[in-house]
Amino acid sequence: MTDHHGAYEPITPAHEALVNGDIAELTRLLNTGVDPNEVWNNMTLLLHAIDIEADGACQNNEPLDAASTAVLLAYGADPERCGPRGEIPRLYAFHYGHGPAVRLIEAHIARARGAVLPDPCPTLPPAKPSRTVP
Repeated sequence: MTDHHGAYEPITPAHEALVNGDIAELTRLLNTGVDPNEVWNNMTLLLHAIDIEADGACQNNEPLDAASTAVLLAYGADPERCGPRGEIPRLYAFHYGHGPAVRLIEAHIARARGAVLPDPCPTLPPAKPSRTVP
C-alpha cells in the first residue's frame, strides 16, 4: 500500500507508546534495546515526543510535560541528530513553544560537551533536631 508520500510503514511499538502517552511501555521498549533514535513516518522518536507533548498540551489546554523527551534523552536519543527532513530537535521544540523540552535538550547537550551546570536542586541546609535525644 502506498500514499502520496511513498510506501506505508506501520507504526513502530516505540512510536505507538508515544502516541498513547505510555511512558512505562516506552521505557520497557528502550530497556529491551529499541534504538532511541528510531525513525518512523519521517520523525525520530525525540521529534515525535516533542510534537506529541506540545500538541497534546495545546489541544487539551494543559501544562507542558516533557516526560517522554526526558526518557528518550536518558536512554541515549541524540539531541543534535536532525530528523529526515532536517528538523533540529532543539529548534523544533523552540518553535513549538515547548520550553521544558528546550531546557532539557540544552542541558543534555551542555553536559555532553563537558559543561558544568548549576544544580537545579541546591543542597538543603541540615535539619536541626527539634528536641534532644538522650
